[in-house]
Amino acid sequence: MTFKTALIFGAGAFGTSIASVLSENFKQVIIKVRSKDIYDSIKNGENAVYLPGQKLASNIIPALTWEEVDELSNNTSIELLVNGLPTSAIGPFYSENKDRFIKYFENKIPFVSLSKGIDPETLELPDDLFNHFFSEHHDHLTYLSGPSFAKEILDKQVTIVSLAGKDPDVLLNVSSMLQTEYFKAFPTYDVKGVLLGGALKNILAIAGGILEGMGYNHNTRAAMITRGITEMLRFGKIYNARPETFYSFSGMGDLILTTTSSLSRNKTFGLEIAKGRKPLEIIESQRSVVEGYKTTKAAHKLASKYHIRTSLFNGIYEILYNDVAPEDVIKKLMEQPVSTIG
Repeated sequence: MTFKTALIFGAGAFGTSIASVLSENFKQVIIKVRSKDIYDSIKNGENAVYLPGQKLASNIIPALTWEEVDELSNNTSIELLVNGLPTSAIGPFYSENKDRFIKYFENKIPFVSLSKGIDPETLELPDDLFNHFFSEHHDHLTYLSGPSFAKEILDKQVTIVSLAGKDPDVLLNVSSMLQTEYFKAFPTYDVKGVLLGGALKNILAIAGGILEGMGYNHNTRAAMITRGITEMLRFGKIYNARPETFYSFSGMGDLILTTTSSLSRNKTFGLEIAKGRKPLEIIESQRSVVEGYKTTKAAHKLASKYHIRTSLFNGIYEILYNDVAPEDVIKKLMEQPVSTIG
């Protein structure tokens, strides 16, 4: 074990899987949780709520309170902070605990965020949300995204992702902390590109589920993915993101994964939409967050604000928020004149 303690906030599927990666390199990995049932489950070596049947390493330890966190870490041995919360929880959690995190950053502890999404009200990405609280410490912040299902990480399937940040030393340090025989994080400076790719692909994963649920197959999926990348690049221009980022792990790689696999929550959500179920009915019936639902609303607002041509993304918005039949959206897309180039 090269490092002492990693501290993770949020015990969802992905946060738990990253805890498993870090358990290979850290003496202990503390997961701060909110729910007693998850706390008890991790105590017994499993996150039965989000990853049933997947055994966790014995050095992954849950904590319900900050007092437990401090006692386990001895206040001094934390060497990595990991945000595993959904985008919607960033504001409330870090507002409440801002002073604690400022102390962490003053001690030069690096931070990696796993959040994917765009705030549907402010149209901000996770880095914008964090900068509201920690603008003086943005060099300590990094952002991870890429093709990575939690279950497969726990099964130790080879997984490669992107890690974005501004400080080269912090990026390389965090990458080394995440490095195992089966997991690798390639560093990049393109924070906006990585975060946009991780957010927008969830919308297209919903589209993939809807198409599959309607009976469409490989030709249609390939067309959707290709068109989706084109429209993602248009969003990227607004944020000065690098085009090549969208063809890398957090863009094309993640998009292919989530639109083709049954393990994707967003694709599964799309499959249920194709059956005629309503979005809020599906969301309220499960504990896992479907990031693509709120991100669809944010992308629609961004497209309207900046006059971005996004026929595919807007079509998904019409299905989810205006109750337009998927068949009508597909018909409209296919009726677009070929004189509309690009």
